[in-house]
Amino acid sequence: MVRMPPIATSPTVSGTERRTAAPPWLVMLLVCAGQFLVVLDVSVVNVALPAMRTGLGLSELGLQWIVNAYVITFAGFMLLGGRAADLFGRKRIFVVGLALFTVASLAGGLAQEPWQLVAARTIQGVGAAVLSPATLTILTTSFPAGPARTRAIATWTAVGAGGGAVGGLVGGVLTQYLTWRWVLLINVPVGALVLAGAVLWLTESRQGAARRLDVPGALLVTAGLALVAYGIVQTETDGWTSASALLPLAAGLVVIAVFIAVEARAKAPLMPLGLFRLRSVSSANAAMVLAGAAMFSMWYFLSLYAQNVLAYTPFQAGLSFIPHSLSIVLGSKIGPRLMNRVGAKTLAIAGAVLSACGMAWQGTMDVNGTYLGTILGPGILMALGAGLTATPVASIATSGADPADQGLVSGLINTSRQMGGALGLSVLSTIAAARIAEGHGRAALAAGYGLAFHVGAVVLLGSIALMILALPRRQTDIGHG
Repeated sequence: MVRMPPIATSPTVSGTERRTAAPPWLVMLLVCAGQFLVVLDVSVVNVALPAMRTGLGLSELGLQWIVNAYVITFAGFMLLGGRAADLFGRKRIFVVGLALFTVASLAGGLAQEPWQLVAARTIQGVGAAVLSPATLTILTTSFPAGPARTRAIATWTAVGAGGGAVGGLVGGVLTQYLTWRWVLLINVPVGALVLAGAVLWLTESRQGAARRLDVPGALLVTAGLALVAYGIVQTETDGWTSASALLPLAAGLVVIAVFIAVEARAKAPLMPLGLFRLRSVSSANAAMVLAGAAMFSMWYFLSLYAQNVLAYTPFQAGLSFIPHSLSIVLGSKIGPRLMNRVGAKTLAIAGAVLSACGMAWQGTMDVNGTYLGTILGPGILMALGAGLTATPVASIATSGADPADQGLVSGLINTSRQMGGALGLSVLSTIAAARIAEGHGRAALAAGYGLAFHVGAVVLLGSIALMILALPRRQTDIGHG
């Protein structure tokens, strides 16, 4: 879910653009193609990680930065991207974001050193953060309020879910039958085609009122999160008391404190701190950070386990994750219906409990694991629980905010999930690497990955406790702290 501008605001469109406006189906195709690329790139890389490690000589812990570099910048700049689209024009920002994403994909696919790949993934994340909010705001300004807009947003949501669902399979096919580089290079021809279509056919629109861009806020929160993640990674090799770990950790916390101070004084803050006075916003975002920290790493460790321990090919690994992806889609689709019956809080807790049980089961993995008992069974529980949890938590977060802040709060909850996932991956990867270093061979790898899932289950239990204690249950409780 990304930031949506107030629907009631009339976009500014020139007379020439009105006469040459593309048919709705073409607008839908272009916008959804852009969103598909952004979501696909979150999951498509996971299956290619072992091949990337071999090809570029990446360390076990260095692998996580291929994922984190994208996720941290994506989360840190997403709200800024939404505001830039409002201020400078949705089409213009869509084109800029897609161009940046496509060029970074080319650079990543041609990378010869680990730092080059990490740098390319970082720029990809910035491009995705600029592009993704623009895709949704183009839809909301291109389709009239009512059934047409509802159908357009539903299609956009389904395409996003589909991108995440097929990412593992696409990554497996490209890695096995071409090379891991095509996981990134495939974005280039598709991105170029969509870019040409956007320039030719999309019409420009922008928010009527002038707004400020909180660039310092976006830079500070991204830098702070990256420093904290780097410090956590350093603890595995140098220990918690080493300067190489403590200095970036301390620097990251200082930068985050400066970010909070900047947001408190900014006229148009990236993250309005006043919203967190609402119980619904503060409790839902805190729960989402913890849930994201536990759930986000699922695909990362499953991919490594399937290929490094069970000796799956990249294609087999991607194919094996299809039921997991479908389970997330299923949970997301049936979530709203169940929420109407049992309530948002109850469903969020039930989904998190289901996912925690799957993680605890997944943590029992060993070198003799089977597909049905070690990957399919626990994987479906984890994925279905994740799908059931996200919608009610987001619903609670937005239910207490003013109508004008709905889109911003939606962006915040998505940012919380991504940031929690980035920090969670750093922590769990460090824990797994420490356990792996104690042994040898596939047994040590299985033990390390299993421990990561068990710790993830404990983190998720913390999220469940927070949901039980802090999430408002009744609509009348939403705004009270």
